[in-house]
Amino acid sequence: MAHRVGMEVSIAVSHAVQMARAEAIAAYPITPQTHIVEHLSSMVANGELEAEFLNVESEHSAMSACIGMSASGARTYTATSSQGLALMYEILFIASAMRFPIVMTVANRALSGPLNIWNDHGDIMAARDIGWIQIFVENGQESYDHTIMAFKIAENHKVLLPTIINMDGFILTHVVEAQEFLEQKQVDKFLPPYHPRFTMDPKRPMTMGAFAMPEMYTEVKYAHQVALTNSYEHILKVWKEYGDLSGRYYHPVERYKTEGAKVLLLIMGSLGEVAEVAVDELREAGEPVGLLKPRLWRPFPFEDLRAAVNGAELVIVCDRALSLGGAAGPVLAEMRSALYPLAEKPAVLGYTVGLGGRDIQPSTFKDIIRLAREELAQGPSQEFHIFGVRG
Repeated sequence: MAHRVGMEVSIAVSHAVQMARAEAIAAYPITPQTHIVEHLSSMVANGELEAEFLNVESEHSAMSACIGMSASGARTYTATSSQGLALMYEILFIASAMRFPIVMTVANRALSGPLNIWNDHGDIMAARDIGWIQIFVENGQESYDHTIMAFKIAENHKVLLPTIINMDGFILTHVVEAQEFLEQKQVDKFLPPYHPRFTMDPKRPMTMGAFAMPEMYTEVKYAHQVALTNSYEHILKVWKEYGDLSGRYYHPVERYKTEGAKVLLLIMGSLGEVAEVAVDELREAGEPVGLLKPRLWRPFPFEDLRAAVNGAELVIVCDRALSLGGAAGPVLAEMRSALYPLAEKPAVLGYTVGLGGRDIQPSTFKDIIRLAREELAQGPSQEFHIFGVRG
């Protein structure tokens, strides 16, 4: 039977990695990710987790070590945040191009400068095109569940792609929530031992990550694109299997009170729960407002989003990151692209919120909806807005 515990979300993630029986971990501590790998290090040192834990000198080295460990056939995990993810950047492309099923938690945090340790999505949006599967979670329970599922998704021989679980720094990483853990025997049945398709073995020499001339490079990248796109169906199968096991079902785009909604908010991550409060209050006042919470970021859920906006007149995308100098925030740009083929599509306006951890209240979303309606009535004045700029 599953059991319910109150636990810091970071510690719950480390227990999920333990229950997944990770065999190799390489990590460097960085706020607000530190508690995850700190606890895993203790588990390994105390004999609670039979794994190799490498203390490395940087995140660049952490991902390099993960590639080597995954190439040897080990179930591999790491975690990072913000500047650490940026320092990994060069190696992230190699991990996905070589199809190593590494699982990584990113405790989302603003990028410098100026130095800021609080939450936004600037770090992962700067790495959105690294070729990894990317998933966003909303609370501690989802963080635990998706960590376990990520290993099964990544290691599927028809997928073989590294996978990132994005969880908001501090807002999730450092809070204590009630969570329901599976029993170890349930996890073992759901996630059997990893059997790699290819491994580095001195007895059977092979080359991995070879040089590619221009005559081959496009085809290699095309194969990567196809693999990432095709991972969608396997992700859904794993989520369904886990739902049947746990009673918790997940979807590429979560909908909240979207029935009959003419205005839809769209936001990813933990602020979805804050937006729910605003939607509840507006619904009680008779306003037809709903909420969309994309969970799957890569591969991008085009058809799910097109279906979700059916009947809406206005979609308000709330980005947690800037595309500096660009025409729109990262999520807004993807959303407009997704809806472009539709003959009848809603207006799509964008508001960037919560940069560097600025507090967001339910009233914030109410204000954004009011401003968006005013702008729509007058005609859009610019591509997107940074909400709440002072001075």
